[in-house]
Amino acid sequence: MTGFVVPLASAGAAADAGGKGASLGELVRAGVGVPPGFVVTAGCFRAALRAADPDGGLRAAIEAAPAADLESLARAAAAMRAAIAVTAMPAPVAAAIESGYTALGPGLSGAGPDVAVRSSATMEDSATASFAGLQDTYLGVAGARGVRDHVRRCWASLYNDESVAYRRRLAMSERPLAMAVVVQVMVRPRAAGVMFTRSPVSGDRSVVAIEGTWGLGSALVAGDVTPDSFVISKITGEITGRRVSPKDRTHSFIPNGGGVAVQDTPASLREAPCLTDEEIRALAGVARRVEAHYGSPQDIEWALLDQAPAAERIVVLQSRPETVWAAREATPVATPKARPADHVLSMFGKPR
Repeated sequence: MTGFVVPLASAGAAADAGGKGASLGELVRAGVGVPPGFVVTAGCFRAALRAADPDGGLRAAIEAAPAADLESLARAAAAMRAAIAVTAMPAPVAAAIESGYTALGPGLSGAGPDVAVRSSATMEDSATASFAGLQDTYLGVAGARGVRDHVRRCWASLYNDESVAYRRRLAMSERPLAMAVVVQVMVRPRAAGVMFTRSPVSGDRSVVAIEGTWGLGSALVAGDVTPDSFVISKITGEITGRRVSPKDRTHSFIPNGGGVAVQDTPASLREAPCLTDEEIRALAGVARRVEAHYGSPQDIEWALLDQAPAAERIVVLQSRPETVWAAREATPVATPKARPADHVLSMFGKPR
């Protein structure tokens, strides 16, 4: 592989691998189960952008649009996406992506594995801002050409209307931004979902909150199901909360580049819990391990595999800092006062 493409285990700083790629690389090195893959580095995006926007005029137009003028932002973003779509991918970049894909092995058909192609922007994610869902992810992609095409789509998704509008609200500069892309072998989970190492409802850090559904977690992300939810104490291991929901739809990927199928869930599974108590505790153990590694509460995507040894059944698809309660804790509860008594006096209004 070249510097344009690196194995996931070697993915380093977010400036090169993007937030998702850097996090997954760190988890691999920490011994956490992660599907194999590689990162198309931010250097590839920068090379493509030099061809698509050589003088920086398209990016300058985005920065010039007022944050509140959504129509102007949409026009500027659409112009950038169009330029990326019609500009030929630099030959060294295309060759590097094909090399990385070939290194993943033959796949079930012998022509190459089915993969997930996932955006990994250099500015995602932090404890105070989350870009989750603003850039594109594609599941069930196969073949070197398909991977290249979907990498290009991920690059263009850095300029999705929602992503551009969010950055303008944060007054972020467009110049330093770049998009890496994570390519990972697709997994066939029996169940998948998300988990938080603190309660998303109360902020309680003594629990792990788990949400899950049958099949791929994309059913949860798309809002096609109401997930099962479980709360487990980090201290005692007791499952203190349990809600099993009717899960009428299941997502699964179609081999050989067929994408994702949405199917009716078999009647016997619709109102059955997608996780056993043993699996809930095992997931909570992984969540605690990931949180301990990063030293802060995490928002984790997970999948549970049936066809794998017991020690390898849980894989982590992403971990990012929890943002909701982190942002609340970062906001002062009161404006600093010169004297402690001034806090009390301020409750009664300003003196006349």
